[in-house]
Amino acid sequence: MSDSCTNNCESCGENCASRQSPQSFLEPQNAQSNIGRVIAVVSGKGGVGKSLVTSLLAVLAQRRGLKAAILDADITGPSIPKAFGVHTHAVGTEDGILPAETPTGIELMSVNLLLENETDPVVWRGPIIAGTVKQFWTDVIWGDVDVMLVDCPPGTGDVPLTVFQSLPVDGIIVVTSPQELVSMIVGKAVKMAQLMNVPVLGIVENMSYFECPDCHSRHSVFGESHIDDVAREHGIERVARMPINPKLAAAADKGLLELFEGDWLDKLADAVCGEEENTKGGPTMKIAVTYENGQVFQHFGHTEQFKVYEVENGAVAKSTVVPSGGSGHGALAGFLKEQGVQTLICGGIGGGAKQALDDAGIALYGGVSGGADEAVAAFLAGTLAHDPNVRCSHHDESHGEGHDCGSHDCHSHGHDCHEHNHHGHCHGQH
Repeated sequence: MSDSCTNNCESCGENCASRQSPQSFLEPQNAQSNIGRVIAVVSGKGGVGKSLVTSLLAVLAQRRGLKAAILDADITGPSIPKAFGVHTHAVGTEDGILPAETPTGIELMSVNLLLENETDPVVWRGPIIAGTVKQFWTDVIWGDVDVMLVDCPPGTGDVPLTVFQSLPVDGIIVVTSPQELVSMIVGKAVKMAQLMNVPVLGIVENMSYFECPDCHSRHSVFGESHIDDVAREHGIERVARMPINPKLAAAADKGLLELFEGDWLDKLADAVCGEEENTKGGPTMKIAVTYENGQVFQHFGHTEQFKVYEVENGAVAKSTVVPSGGSGHGALAGFLKEQGVQTLICGGIGGGAKQALDDAGIALYGGVSGGADEAVAAFLAGTLAHDPNVRCSHHDESHGEGHDCGSHDCHSHGHDCHEHNHHGHCHGQH
């Protein structure tokens, strides 16, 4: 700093140490607020259910005994209050603004709570919108909050940048949908988080599938999911899939979202609530491979043993060969879940087994052959060749459940769900 310094960096051309040192843009929280973890929920495009995911994560945090809050930073498209049936106005005091509360006690602040009519459009320019987001942090009396979810508008513009720079964000959740452009869209959100030095806690694929209410078969309405490949490409460990669920949509429309039932986001909620921090130091991932004589065994339903690899910091820490403990889709999937396995590598596998693994929350990499150790090494390197549409060719396998491993799914071979009753898969009219 020179002797003639005016302390006004905007009008100064000197390249002094004070200009070179990192500048913090963090805004102070209200004096009567004590906020713990701050998690931003972002998306690369609109219409993917970002606000829904934000709301559900807040509900899950509240159900776990934590005090949850939502800062609705989507100023021009606020929808959080409606999802909870909150239509009151926020109240101001000399010390700041008091947030609204949902029936279960989740605190909310949204521009809709400040408008005379909640249907009035917010026609503001960018700087005013960004300033409003800051005020929701600095001027709102949040009190004691364990977890705050910030619902960001889609994209990587002014408001997400304001959130990352002005709030002490501990991590982000990326929300997307199963479409071809998903990799590029997720990549933009992830790179923005990296630029801001904020970790990505997980990714949610909304509208991932539709589950038939009668036969419970799952159908990929928007095409096969590539979310596991995208997550691996960007080093995202936690992946959640949410279905197209009319009941969930109806609950949000009626303001009854706090009554929802479903475990789709439970693993992400662990990270959001900081519960995984209590188990740091243990294995971060378990990978199972159908195993025989050092090779990937080719028939999932008949495998007599798995080789289970415990992975820490991206490398195999140890591996153990364990007997499968049973046969049949549900038994094997249940066994792997009990072992804490998150990922399965195998050869051939049928539709019923794929469904059982999906229900158990186990990611599948099928159609793999060769050495088991080499397959795991390729998986960790992101180079494992696999077939997401693999079907078992061993048609005599029964898997202990009375149908072969290539059993039909709904609508296969030109049949409609209500036109056949194949091995008990579909029953009755929809």
